[in-house]
This record gives sequence, C-alpha cells and structure tokens, in this order.
Amino acid sequence: MYQFKHGSDLLTICSEHGINFGEVVLRAEVEENDTDQLTVRARMEKMLSDMTEAVEKGLKPDVKSMGGLIGGNAHRLFTGSNKKNVCGSTLLKAVSYALAVTEINASMGRIVAAPTAGASGILPGCVLAVEEELGLTAQEAVEGLLVAAGIGQIIAANATLSGAEGGCQAECGSASAMAAAAVIHMMGGSPQMCLDGAAMALKGSLGLVCDPVAGLVEVPCSKRNATGTAIALVCADMALAGITSFIPFDEMVEALKRVGHMMSADLRETARGGCAITPTALAYTESIKR
Repeated sequence: MYQFKHGSDLLTICSEHGINFGEVVLRAEVEENDTDQLTVRARMEKMLSDMTEAVEKGLKPDVKSMGGLIGGNAHRLFTGSNKKNVCGSTLLKAVSYALAVTEINASMGRIVAAPTAGASGILPGCVLAVEEELGLTAQEAVEGLLVAAGIGQIIAANATLSGAEGGCQAECGSASAMAAAAVIHMMGGSPQMCLDGAAMALKGSLGLVCDPVAGLVEVPCSKRNATGTAIALVCADMALAGITSFIPFDEMVEALKRVGHMMSADLRETARGGCAITPTALAYTESIKR
C-alpha cells in the first residue's frame, strides 16, 4: 500500500492518505520488513547518534587520515568561523560537520554511509547543523533522515549510488539530493518541495566524476562533501522559497543514470582520470608505493 519506486509514486501516496513524505517512508519500511514504527524510529535515532558522534570526533584538531592527505580541516573551519567570513553560521557549521565526518571516515572511524562512505558527510552536516542552528528537535532531525532515506531509495532503484558505476554524481550528488529534501522537510516544506530541492541538487552535481587520488577516499572526496553540503542547503532554500525544478526529480534520476553510463571508466573511481592524474596526485601516488 505504501511502497514506492519513483517520486511520483510517493506524491500520490501522500495525497491519497493525507500524510507527509517522512510518514510514507516510515510506513513503507514497516510494511516491507514486517516490523513496527518504534523499531524503525529507534534505528534512525541510532544513526543520528552515530552521525553526531562522528562529527564530535572529527572536529578535534588531531584527526589524521590513513593516507595523510586530510585531517584537521574541520577543526580549522569550525574554530575559525567566528572570524570574518563570507558564509553565514548555518552553512559554515554544516560544512565543518561534513568535513568532520569525512575525516573520521578516512581515519577508519565509525560513520554512517549516507548513502556511501565517500559521501557520508553531507547528510549529517546539513541535518545536524540545521537542527542546532534553528532550534529544531532530535525527532525533527529523525524525520529528515526518513525523507533522505526515501530519496536515496528512489535513486538506488532507478539509477545508482555507486561511484564506480555512476561517478561522484551518484555519491555526493545523491547525498546532496537526500540532504536537500531532508532539510526542506525539517523546515515544514511540502513533499513536492522536497522533490524539487532534490532535483535541483542533482542538477548541480550532474556529471561529477569520481577521481580519488591514489585510490583513497580523501582527495578530492572530503572537500567535495563540503561543496555538496553547500549545494544541498542552497537548493533547500530555493525550494522553500517556492522555486521549482523545471526538470522533475524522476527525470533527473534517469539523467544521472544515463550520464553515468556515458562516462569513461577512467572517471569512475579507477583513479585514472580527473584529479587523480594531476602531477601532484601522481607524485603522491608514487611516494606511497616506495
């Protein structure tokens, strides 16, 4: 009754049953896995707790990644955000949090793949920063995670979440779409607004290649989470202001799939293109082989 494969399905269910985006995802999960709402919510609360812990650990100044390419950037941005800056406090906090999670991931710490480890900073960065900065409740943050899960489920069913298959548009791009929809829902936006925000985030990431230096999920992955966070929040604000996506969400998911298939294998997580074959990246790759 509550199962959906496309955004259009989800909108129909919302309308027919008079429920919101998050409630559809919750009921679909209960229905599909023969569980109950309390169990599903408890699982999402645990994920929110794990995300929070990763942020707290990642904001410390002594974080070092396995490859030594990143570490301490989240701390630098977070502690320096009270000085003169261009971005506002919510965006700076969200980006700091996103960097923190990616640095914990690269140091082999515990994170929530959202939807993947390489793109794990965007959703918690947005959800936790918005929760704190706007005085929302943990329950509202959990509702946001449910909406994000629904967006991720649709992308997974109709395209891909894998960088090896679709490039970083499938990882950071999908995470941005998930985060935009989550924030819109947390701010009281409609299901259609959630889909519009997610569609605009996918447009902002379409064609993004996956090019990890030396095959490590550090550069450019961590800072790409930062920019993906900014994309998500900008798209959320646009949708909440009533700006719609000319291309519907479901069509953007199909576009992501087609673009991924058109990409050279060199641009899909093989470390044979993009940032991974710049002189600096190649020199570093050689240095760790010695």
